[in-house]
Amino acid sequence: QVQLVESGGGLVQPGGSLRLSCAASGFTLEYYALAWFRQAPGKEREGVSCIGSGDGGTYYADSVKGRFTISRDNAKNTAYLQMNSLKPEDTGVYYCLARGHCSVVAGPFEGDYWGQGTQVTVSS
Repeated sequence: QVQLVESGGGLVQPGGSLRLSCAASGFTLEYYALAWFRQAPGKEREGVSCIGSGDGGTYYADSVKGRFTISRDNAKNTAYLQMNSLKPEDTGVYYCLARGHCSVVAGPFEGDYWGQGTQVTVSS
């Protein structure tokens, strides 16, 4: 069964850090680009970052540049999002997406694999 499972979310104070993981099963992640999205209540799902399947080229939304780092470990069939200097506006449910090309357009598109999400809350 094809599955993506996010983990690593939780409650953190402003300025703190979290590392999210996205573990793939039932398919080989190295042949897919991996993107992270987030969604706050009442707001649209927005693209945060993406890492390509080929040369590993990356994209970051302006709101997270310099604070977040996306990476992947193909041997572990897992991707990561390191989040530093977290702000309250980073709060939301974070989803990972495996797609044939690097994109932060939500879609949906045929062939997309989505995880169920993990909650990130940044609050004092």
